[in-house]
Amino acid sequence: MGYEQPRYAVIQRDGHFELRRYEPYVVAEIEVNASFEEAGNVAFRPLANYIFGQNRRSEKMAMTAPVTQTPKGEKIGMTAPVIQSAGKEGTYVVSFVMPSRYTLATLPKPSDERIRFREVPSALVAAWSYRGGWSVARYETEERGLREAIRKVKLSALRPPVWARYNPPFWPWFLRRNEILIEVRQ
Repeated sequence: MGYEQPRYAVIQRDGHFELRRYEPYVVAEIEVNASFEEAGNVAFRPLANYIFGQNRRSEKMAMTAPVTQTPKGEKIGMTAPVIQSAGKEGTYVVSFVMPSRYTLATLPKPSDERIRFREVPSALVAAWSYRGGWSVARYETEERGLREAIRKVKLSALRPPVWARYNPPFWPWFLRRNEILIEVRQ
């Protein structure tokens, strides 16, 4: 689809698993109270409105990828994996990656006060890529695969998983590119 994505270098690759070093990037994000499956839909409209010009400068921005979703406030142990219960209602943070030409200082102010900006620092990230639908069951299966891959290469998870979706909802489900990302340390 040609959308700009955060820059990273692949350090290791094995099947669905990649170990990546991400460069810093900026996101626009919003918190929503919804189920795991509905959080992206609830958050999409205000974030899309922002990049389509509903901001204080009426400035339109290019689409980027991925749209990410993570549970808010979930703590993770440094030595034991914590599995997210994806089916529960809760608070999720849904983010759009901002085009790289923007910094926190140069982004137009949002008209919707729920939208916040954050710089994501450089990080070592374990990534698990898969194609297909966005069901809770599929997510949980793929997350288990990533956690097993992290365990095999003797890494420790530092943060809760981030669900990254690269295609719009109208994209055929069997062609959708998805990833689960977990910041790790060696």
